[in-house]
Amino acid sequence: MIYGERINGKAHGVVNTKLSVVKKMLDLVGYTEDNDLSSISILEPSAGEGAFAIEIINRIYQSSLKFDFDFEQALSNLYLCELDNQIIEKLKNSIANFTDSLGFSLSSINFIRNPPYVRNENIPEPIKSIYRTKFATFTHRSDLYIPFYEKSLNSLNENGVLSFVCSNRWLKNQYGKNLRTLIGNSYSIDMIIDLENADIFEEDVLGYPAISNISKNNKNNIPLYYKINDLESLLKFDGNKIPSKSLNISSSNWFSFSYTGAKYEKNLKSIVGQNYKIGIGVATGRDSIFIRKDFNNYIEKELLIPILTSKDIKGEEIDWKGNYILNPFDKKGNLINLDQYPQAKDYLNLHKTELLSRHIAKKDTSKWYKTIDKIHHQLIAKPKVILPDISKNRFIHVDKGRFYPHHNLYYITGGSYRDMCIMASILMSDFVYQQLLNIGNKMNGGYPRWQSQNL
Repeated sequence: MIYGERINGKAHGVVNTKLSVVKKMLDLVGYTEDNDLSSISILEPSAGEGAFAIEIINRIYQSSLKFDFDFEQALSNLYLCELDNQIIEKLKNSIANFTDSLGFSLSSINFIRNPPYVRNENIPEPIKSIYRTKFATFTHRSDLYIPFYEKSLNSLNENGVLSFVCSNRWLKNQYGKNLRTLIGNSYSIDMIIDLENADIFEEDVLGYPAISNISKNNKNNIPLYYKINDLESLLKFDGNKIPSKSLNISSSNWFSFSYTGAKYEKNLKSIVGQNYKIGIGVATGRDSIFIRKDFNNYIEKELLIPILTSKDIKGEEIDWKGNYILNPFDKKGNLINLDQYPQAKDYLNLHKTELLSRHIAKKDTSKWYKTIDKIHHQLIAKPKVILPDISKNRFIHVDKGRFYPHHNLYYITGGSYRDMCIMASILMSDFVYQQLLNIGNKMNGGYPRWQSQNL
């Protein structure tokens, strides 16, 4: 179990799809018993215990009765992929029991798993290095399903179709950019069905699922995106009665703003296009050491900066909790000489072993006490809009120039305090809120994330 266990005791990556959803996905790609399936190659790259495999075999059998072909010979077109030896044995037993019920005794099928849900932090670093080398789509903080998509797409025959039920996060976030580019350049989207609120798995998971049907060499169709909120509507789905929107797959942002022709639209400019700067706060690599409320008692005051965290900006006003960050950089951005700050030196030396264990310190052990990000003194005094990455709060706060933002906060600078207040007012509008919902990932609860890539 290389990726460890989930909270419920099951392995990371193992989430079973309901049989009704399995059947619907096969229907949507045309793999039905009403068609001659005798010579259609099909790969199940994530076979698990056989949810898809058994239904595929059943459809081949039913098709053989209708079109009078050799059922056993047709099964040679089926390839099943599974890495876990224990699961493979269960899979083989499930298939054997099913084929026995049909009156066939099959000795083997081509064994070469839905894409695995494994978050980046649960993938061992040596394995990540291998994935980065082998897969161009595995960038930033990619989930394991990203290279799984790439490998499966590259396995398609001419005019083949890939159908996955997986997380929808790759459609909008940064780590999915290379996968979107690959698909936009070399493949065609038949449809994407967003099932964020639908109960499609055999257990409760916070997975934000979507069905993606992607073709090779079918470039004439319009890439359609549907949003379905419940399982019943999915099972009735035929593509006609549910509103769809087309995706702009020639762009890295498939959900970019759609112009309607309204007069005001010709005057729209991006935030950056108006000479404002969007940034993210400081990451330390060890907040428990660098950020505290009691530093005033034993650290040189010139090294202390009031820092804002997401806990400080709930409600209508900034409610600073009194935290300071120990700043290891001087006003020119150079790392300080600890010998000139004996109090800070004593404190940091107490935590030297822990600070040395950080990845940033291993790169250069002589700079073991630096934060991951450099702290820029001039940012403190600038008026800035403060935006938490994840927040249900519809209020947006403006710092007059008192604080430094933490890594879980985005900020906008580039104007006076009045300018920043106007910016915050615009960002709180329904107009912007709906844009964020369209182009960014929606969190559980229905609210958008404030991320620089979307802003």
